[in-house]
Amino acid sequence: MIFFMYLVEDLYTQQGQPLGLELIAGKIGVKRKILVPEAHRPGLGLSGYLKGHSSKRLLVLGKVEIEYLRHLKSEERIERLKGILLKQTPAIIVARRYRPPKELVTLCEANEIPLFRSSLSTMNLLNKLTLRLNEQFTLTMSCHGTLVEVFGVGVMIQGDSAVGKSEAALGLIERGHRLISDDIVKVKKRENGYLEGSGAELTRHHMEIRGIGIINVANLYGAVCVRDTKSIDLAVQLEFWDEQKFYDRVGLDDKFCDILGVKLPLHLLPVKPGRDVVLLLETIALNHRLKHMGYHSAKEFNSKLIGMIAVKSNHSES
Repeated sequence: MIFFMYLVEDLYTQQGQPLGLELIAGKIGVKRKILVPEAHRPGLGLSGYLKGHSSKRLLVLGKVEIEYLRHLKSEERIERLKGILLKQTPAIIVARRYRPPKELVTLCEANEIPLFRSSLSTMNLLNKLTLRLNEQFTLTMSCHGTLVEVFGVGVMIQGDSAVGKSEAALGLIERGHRLISDDIVKVKKRENGYLEGSGAELTRHHMEIRGIGIINVANLYGAVCVRDTKSIDLAVQLEFWDEQKFYDRVGLDDKFCDILGVKLPLHLLPVKPGRDVVLLLETIALNHRLKHMGYHSAKEFNSKLIGMIAVKSNHSES
């Protein structure tokens, strides 16, 4: 899992242009940590009501806040600003390119709190800022495997090296399915609890095939056979066939794996010469869609079998 420290400097460097940010004061404090992916307008805080005011959020001052501050006397303005400028406050952004009060500039310099001015409107700034902060704070990890979309289902193919993950994915692509990422899959946990997979920008749409080398799937098969991101709906673990191992032949017991705290359906698929792995992967994807619709083939068969045994048992007793 990837843990990182997000700083005000990172926000300015990475999102300064799309957010229209201009650093006005408090440059020495750009190393401040952004602890939560939240930003808010401190309207009530400026009025003196500080109950529930969080020191960890980015502060955004819009037209209403700036006009309110301008109508205050200098001493009162300083007092109100001191109330919202707390020790952990990451930064302050003034929207609409408004000129911040000189007291705010002085306090930000003294407390080493970065003060920015944005060209965006207040609501547009808040929306974009929230989206970008949520993206940065999303739980992320990298998985070794190949992610493909099969009949609309995101299938993560995993297994030991040389077991045939890329070859299986190539067979699926040849049948019209889509590649998301080969070898390394970047996994993000989204807000509503699902996993999203993508590939690194450098290796996007590329695959490594032993004996052939690096190929560009988009160039070979067309742009319709690739996509940048996809939800991960199930995982398939490929392994070399072991004659001494018992493999499930009914499918009554559903298996799961845990990725970033999300339970993901897991299928163990043994590989040996003569098995059509591509066809089996397609079958797994289709069967997953049926289960998602409430139809479980193995359980239905088991219910019919139990019913038939019960009928025969009753006939034999009579």
